Amino acid sequence: MVPRLGEKYGVAVEIIARTKEAYQSEDYKRTGLPAAPAVMIGDEVIVQGGGLGEEELEAAIRRYVV
Repeated sequence: MVPRLGEKYGVAVEIIARTKEAYQSEDYKRTGLPAAPAVMIGDEVIVQGGGLGEEELEAAIRRYVV
């Protein structure tokens, strides 16, 4: 869903996947990124630790690209 919406709105999508242990490490915490699972657009955390529907994500992307 995310890559398809990125293509639709012409925004770059980066998917980061690591092990649970890597996300819980001190090195990861120092990155300033949110705990997984999360969706960010720019510097804004759209959702962290929960689900996000396609309509909600698309609305957030539209706010970002406008």
